[in-house]
Order: sequence, then C-alpha cells, then structure tokens
Amino acid sequence: MTRASVPSRRRLLALVPAAALVLGLTACGSGATGSGTTDPATALNTPTTLTFWTWAPNLDKTVALFEQKYPKIKVDIVNAGQSATEYTKLQTAIKAGNGGPDVAQIEYFALPEFAMSKRLVNLKEYGAADLQAKFAPSAWSQVTVGDGIYAVPQDTGPMAMFYNKKLLDQLGIEPPKTWAEFEAAAVKIKASDPKRFITSFDPGDAGGMDSLLWQAGSRPFQQKDATSVSVGLQDPAARKVADLWTSLIGRKLVDPAPGWTNEWWQSMGSGQYAMWITGAWAPGNIVSTIPDTAGDWRAAPVPQWTAGENVSSENGGSAVAVPSTSKNKTAAAAFAIWLNSDPEAARSLSEHGLFPATTKLLSDPAFLEKPLASLGGQPANQVFAASSASVGKGWQYLPYQVYANSVFKDTVGQSLATDANAGLSAWQKRIADYGTQQGFKVATP
Repeated sequence: MTRASVPSRRRLLALVPAAALVLGLTACGSGATGSGTTDPATALNTPTTLTFWTWAPNLDKTVALFEQKYPKIKVDIVNAGQSATEYTKLQTAIKAGNGGPDVAQIEYFALPEFAMSKRLVNLKEYGAADLQAKFAPSAWSQVTVGDGIYAVPQDTGPMAMFYNKKLLDQLGIEPPKTWAEFEAAAVKIKASDPKRFITSFDPGDAGGMDSLLWQAGSRPFQQKDATSVSVGLQDPAARKVADLWTSLIGRKLVDPAPGWTNEWWQSMGSGQYAMWITGAWAPGNIVSTIPDTAGDWRAAPVPQWTAGENVSSENGGSAVAVPSTSKNKTAAAAFAIWLNSDPEAARSLSEHGLFPATTKLLSDPAFLEKPLASLGGQPANQVFAASSASVGKGWQYLPYQVYANSVFKDTVGQSLATDANAGLSAWQKRIADYGTQQGFKVATP
C-alpha cells in the first residue's frame, strides 16, 4: 500500500490478448525498446528483462501472472526504498542516464515533478488515453499532467474514518457524521479517561493535512502552466480545517504524535486512540500490526463539514510510470498498462493489499459485499468505494510537492497546538519562496 509519506494499500476473468492489452498502442520513435521495436505485440514476444522499482508488498504475485501470459518477458522487482528514498535514487539514475528501472512506482503527489522535468515517458504515445474510463476519476486526474498522461493508476486511498467499535459502544458514542459531532465525541472520549484521545495528528505528515484540506474544499496547489503555479493556504476552507485541529490539539482531545511508531501502534491497540482518519488501504495494516484488537475496528465515511453532504478526498495512492531512460519503453509501457488495467491483475493487486483504482472492480458486487475479517467481517469496501465516488474534483499537486511536503513539519507541524493557521501561512511562504528560486512564477492568492 502507499500513502503520501508512509507505505500503502489495495471472476477470474481471462487475460486480454496482446492486441487488446495495449489498446492499439501507436508506434513512435521515442518508444523504441532496446531491440529497436516500437510494436507492442512484438515487444511482448521479444526476450526482454524489465526492472520494476516498487516498495508495495506482494507484487510478485501479480507480476507472476504477467510472466505466465507473456513468458518472453522477465520482470525483476527491486525495492529501491519507499517514497522519497526511491525518488532520490530515481532522479540520480535518470540524470546519469543509466542504473534506473524500466518501470517505477510513483505516488501521485510526486508524479508532477517527474513529469514536468521530462523524466517520464508520455504514455499517451502508447494509447493510454483509451484507459481513462477504466479508472476512478480521482485517480485518473492525478496521472494527467498538462496534456500528457505520465503513468497508469495503480491504487488509491479514498478517505474513511476507522473507529474502535468496542470502545465507542462502551461509551455510548455513535460514529460521528459531521466534524461538529466528531468534536463532541472527542470531549466524551477524553472525559472517560484523561489518557484517551479521539485520534492522533502526525505533525510531520503533510499528506494527512492535504487530505483534510481537499475534503474541506480547499485547493491550495495549482499548476497553471509549465512555469506558473499558485500556492494558497489561507482560503476559508483551509482556515476552518486549521482552526478545528488547533482547538482539538490545544484541548488535548487529539494527540499530536508521530504516526507508525511502535508507541503509536500500541496506542491504537490499547484503545488510547479511538479513531484513525486515513485512506482505504488501512485495514491490512491494522490486522497485521495489532491483530489482537483488529476485530474491534470498523470503517465509516469521513465526517462532513455540513450535515447531509457527501464529500471525500484521497490519502495516498500511487501509479506506475516509465522513466525516460528506459531501454525498453514499449515493453515497459505494455507491462504498466497490463499490471494496472487488466481485470485479473487489478483483482490480484486488491487481494494483496492495494485498494483498487479501476471502476470495474469498484463496482463489482463480489468486491463490495466481501466481508473484511480485518474489520470484524464488515463489508467495508462499500464504504471505501462510496468514498472514492465522492472525492472532490480539482485537486492538484505542485511540480515540487516533494519539497513542499518536506518542510511541513518545520512550519505547520510546529504550530499545530497553538495556531495551525500561522503554520499554514509559514508553509505557504516556504513553498512559494522555493518555487521562485526554482524559476517558477508563483502566485499566492
């Protein structure tokens, strides 16, 4: 599974034939493989070894299906580190012109940086535009940069509220449907035990804040063209998010603690934290890390700002791209397309922890009605799929979002308990100043 700063998430239909697989990939000079072919069917029938950089677990199971279908292609899976660790190595390899992969997993927030710097192949040249209807709109919008398509969506992280049902039942608290109800529940939970919190807020997790801003209607990052961006973290939607969480943290109703540490998981398992607001990839992590209490957890829609609304956002998710330095571009593009759009491959990915991006699987009754043992048998995919369908439109990342995320802790993270709005203002300035230094024309509305 993948999310913006931490690792991430998630009949039997016949494999599509090569011609259908590549959706009529067009031949072009820039797409030549090492053997010189630009024809996808030829590329898939030519002995070739592809190197695939990914940190997602169990992808070897899905890759094995591809190798069975196309035995002339061998895929070497390499874990080059997750998220920023991989991106640093990838940038270095592309700059050097060698040592990099043919195919790489890249999170949505980092994709524009690689695309705008011409480090990725435009998959439009390989018929990727024909894939659009196969994917959730929120996922497809993240792989489209300018007029190009620079990756194939692999997984998504529609937001949900995971809650400890056993604890809430003991306290007589219903899962909150609005943020006002969330705040009221936080007060009751704290009153039941001073050591309890309704949830935590990681002061180093820019992705978590991004998801909350997105769901509230803020669109702080916009790329107008190749050289012009805007950064606006002081709009009314952003301010209400900051005000809520500053209040909750200041009153010690929310714990400003780093996530994914042993201590954090212990707090989740012991009932010190009653909820976790994050992406749909979370169930696998819950059951693998706190198995003794995993059955106590359930999923519900993320709280709304206005009662009766149905607006969600994404938290995490990644795509598969072909670096510009690949020596096997045609085969690599065909592999990336198959891995993420073939029905059997998509199902395999979901069975091994990645939440699907494909519309076919998201609407499949068997998928939606499947009881999740990790959530007490709840058919929680219904919650997640509904969240995916209600993701707010228009969200973008900057072509230097990796840097922007890296300075979140030093700005917003430092002020969460006192004045997160001041932190957002400081974050905006750091982001804008850096963009200007990098040669962008930066507007700060």
